[in-house]
Amino acid sequence: MHLEGHPDLREKSEAGGPASARGGVDRLEPATRCAVISPVLSKRATRGASERRSPQARLDEAVGLAAAISLDVVYAGLVPLSEIRPATYLGTGKVEEIAGIVKAEAIDLVFFDAALSPVQQRNLEKAWSAKVVDRTALILEIFGERARTKEGALQVELAHLNYQRSRLVRSWTHLERQRGGFGFLGGPGETQIEADRRLIGERIIRIEKELEQVKRTRGLHRASRKRVPYPVVALVGYTNAGKSTLFNRLTRAEVMAQDLLFATLDPTLRAVDLPHGTRIILSDTVGFISELPTQLVAAFRATLEEVLEADLILHVRDISHPDTDAQGQDVEDVLADLGVETAPGGRVVEVWNKIDRLSGEEREAVENQCRRADGLDGPVAVSALTGEGTDHLLALMERRITAGRVTLAVTLAAEDGEGLGWLYRHGEVLERNADEDGAVHVSLRIAPERARLVTRKFGARRVREM
Repeated sequence: MHLEGHPDLREKSEAGGPASARGGVDRLEPATRCAVISPVLSKRATRGASERRSPQARLDEAVGLAAAISLDVVYAGLVPLSEIRPATYLGTGKVEEIAGIVKAEAIDLVFFDAALSPVQQRNLEKAWSAKVVDRTALILEIFGERARTKEGALQVELAHLNYQRSRLVRSWTHLERQRGGFGFLGGPGETQIEADRRLIGERIIRIEKELEQVKRTRGLHRASRKRVPYPVVALVGYTNAGKSTLFNRLTRAEVMAQDLLFATLDPTLRAVDLPHGTRIILSDTVGFISELPTQLVAAFRATLEEVLEADLILHVRDISHPDTDAQGQDVEDVLADLGVETAPGGRVVEVWNKIDRLSGEEREAVENQCRRADGLDGPVAVSALTGEGTDHLLALMERRITAGRVTLAVTLAAEDGEGLGWLYRHGEVLERNADEDGAVHVSLRIAPERARLVTRKFGARRVREM
């Protein structure tokens, strides 16, 4: 029987007390004492499927998830498994071993880094005399704490209700005392569960209607942005890859950015002027994570539609992370599920962030790789924290956005203010000047499909391609 503890936590505990998920920050109330258990399935249990990341990396991420919800992680361990048990997920011996750790460390909550069935969760809670939450429940809890807008709160609540609906039996411990019988002879607890399911179902319907209205509103906003020709660039990436820090660097905004999993949740949009004057809308989206609960993917589809509609997608990767390749693949899987093509030549450009954390040799290797792939497809090496490489990124974004656009020269009469305003609304005005007669000469860059509209509106004599 072997349960391997997290070395960093053991060192901190030996040095003086339990390891704090807050990194030693004083709290007014003591944080919930938590154990993190990460099962490691053998190839037999996974039917030969290969795992993208190392067991230690999975455990580190699980500890990070617990820290993101302010739990006091006093123990974290890996549990090797040859098969999954239907009743308790783990074998009997391992359940007893962890029960001893929970009792000895006075642990109140166990975070089990896998998806548990309601039966497995209930049986483990009985065996360990502590509350047990699985990966889905903890991520839902984090999202619930991070949501700031009404839309975000609705999306999280919808996901949480769908998750809880199948687990109502856990909420009613008095059902153990119900009398036997069939149909109407059943105990009162049966009626309580049915009533609770009905209430949850009604609430789900109301939330879905509200989110449908949110979806329509977002659609109207996207339609209005299309009328004003500002291309949309969306930031996507694994959680804690540095998207919000990069967003702040490029927009000079103050979106919350911390070294914390899921530090930001609600999408944010800002206008950015690129080096040669091209204006874009930059969108910061929710971070992805491996095994993202399906309830959340469905609930946040309205938010992720910003990615679907984007003219350019920047896939931000933490290139200093030991599992950067696995994280990148997880993001590509989610994008593929959304119908986004991630192959070279598409809308996706990789941004390799946090080069400031690399050693000299590692950084040189990364920068050489980026130089060899120099072109419109990237990747681009940057440090959102220090600003290194961001000028090159902005220039690349402008080249990608303007590729294929038509440059036109338009001459307007001095009194044609309405026409001038139309050009500003529907194209990218590069240059404007007036001659001695008052005629206004405008250099305009516009999408090919709109060039004909400009020609028809202003006449062939006043419009010519550059």
